[in-house]
Amino acid sequence: MPDSMTKKGGFITLFFISGTLSGVMLSGFGWLANLIVYLVQEFNVESINATQIANVVHGCINLLPVLGAIIADSFLGSFHVAAISSFISFLGMILLILTAKLSSLKPPPCEIGSSFCRAPSKLQYVVLYLSITTASAGLGGSRYTLATLGANQLDKPKDKETFFNWFFFTVNASSIISSTAIVYVEDSISWALGYTICFAANFIALAVFLAGQRFYRCDKPQGSPFTGLLRVVVAAVRKRKVLLSSRSEDYYHEHCETSKVMPVTANGWFRFLNRAAMKTEGDIDSDGLIARPWKLCSLEQVGNLRTVIRLVPIWSSGIFLITPVAIQSSIAVTQALSMDRHLGSNFKIPAASIIVVILVSSSFFVALFDRFVFPTWQKLTGRPLTLLQRIGIGHVIIVLSMAISAMVESKRLKTIQDNKLEALPGAIVPMQVWWLFPQLVVIGIGDAFHFPGQIALYYHEFPASLRSIATAMVSLVVGIAFYVSTALVELIRRLTGWLPGNINSGRLDNLYWILVTAGALNFMYFLVCAKLYKCRNIEKEVDANPGFDI
Repeated sequence: MPDSMTKKGGFITLFFISGTLSGVMLSGFGWLANLIVYLVQEFNVESINATQIANVVHGCINLLPVLGAIIADSFLGSFHVAAISSFISFLGMILLILTAKLSSLKPPPCEIGSSFCRAPSKLQYVVLYLSITTASAGLGGSRYTLATLGANQLDKPKDKETFFNWFFFTVNASSIISSTAIVYVEDSISWALGYTICFAANFIALAVFLAGQRFYRCDKPQGSPFTGLLRVVVAAVRKRKVLLSSRSEDYYHEHCETSKVMPVTANGWFRFLNRAAMKTEGDIDSDGLIARPWKLCSLEQVGNLRTVIRLVPIWSSGIFLITPVAIQSSIAVTQALSMDRHLGSNFKIPAASIIVVILVSSSFFVALFDRFVFPTWQKLTGRPLTLLQRIGIGHVIIVLSMAISAMVESKRLKTIQDNKLEALPGAIVPMQVWWLFPQLVVIGIGDAFHFPGQIALYYHEFPASLRSIATAMVSLVVGIAFYVSTALVELIRRLTGWLPGNINSGRLDNLYWILVTAGALNFMYFLVCAKLYKCRNIEKEVDANPGFDI
């Protein structure tokens, strides 16, 4: 390792990276947590439409880390991606402040109970969406890139594990602060002041990040791991007419000694991909290296792709595991807007702050499970809960939370009917917002099971060369889930009358019962996928290398 590399990095850099992460998360979640309320109250957007917009934004923010990882690995490196993303977020906050401060950039307020509200103009929509898009791009591009940069500063695996623990703690702590303190300022004082606080946090984060530049260990881009996976597919297709061989020496091995232990079996899974590793004339140069990388790959690269493919069914079950949570989290804010949120006579809980219940619940139960429940289970049964079992329990608990949501919404609708409030948009239902807390706590418990389980599963099962993809898989499934939730809600709106602009005259309970049914079916699909994956793990243990099954 060069001297320049050894003199940089270390724990001193984590002060700058953690400070940057805190500022970025305070700024990002300061506006994101209250986005639905901002759209409804300041831009006269109907509550369900505001929920749809928020889901699209959440999806974008969770998909962008994948793009950020590719750009960082292939072209710019983690430092430059994090710096550019933080600056983009900085510009987005300036635009959001302008939308809150200038009356010409938003429509006149809508009176409570009135059905005639002026919609935003095209110019107002353009500025609004531009500000949201810019702020989202900055938040999505910086969050996980900072995690990668932080881990790169440390050498020992134990130190990296400690860093990741503090990384998630910082994310949760910053999200809780922004979802309570900053949201309270936005709701009770002014939106412009709340967004200015977010702007200041972003500015400080960018300044702290750049101040630590001379201490960072910045690795050079090594190329995206996605390129290696694509090369296997392309090479296999180009050699589709080549007959497979049963001899190990006919295939290219990344390490010479590998060929001595590489098994050759008569049948296997995805035999077609093995053609990518078959050596043909002109594939290897005089030094024994690959001469045509898009026509020849190593067996290790083939194995990497197979690992990804084998995990795809389990990964796909996570999409509809998170979809109900995405819908429920957004709609809970619109429900809270129509409920009594007073705590005493002088304090009113911001509607967006109820999502903090999920964050607090998941954080508490993650610690409880890790320190008490899982060790106790292992002592009583003699074996630990497997990662797949943890994910499966998470499936069941999320379905339970949807059933609780349906029953609570039925209670809310009955209260509305008893007080004849169906035809009054914006009317406050005489029902305490505390009724929403049980379902949110249960969601947090489910998240405490399945989120760490998924992260650990991908991290342990993926080859070391694909660890960046492993962390991106979780972000990717969350992003897709938010887009699926948007499409599902829009489909139900078109086919039924359950989700009108005024949720007090709708049937949200029916939506929740649909999610209960879909969640139960998805759980059965997960059980099948988990069973098949266990069988494949047995094959992996029998064969010394999972990448070579002919």
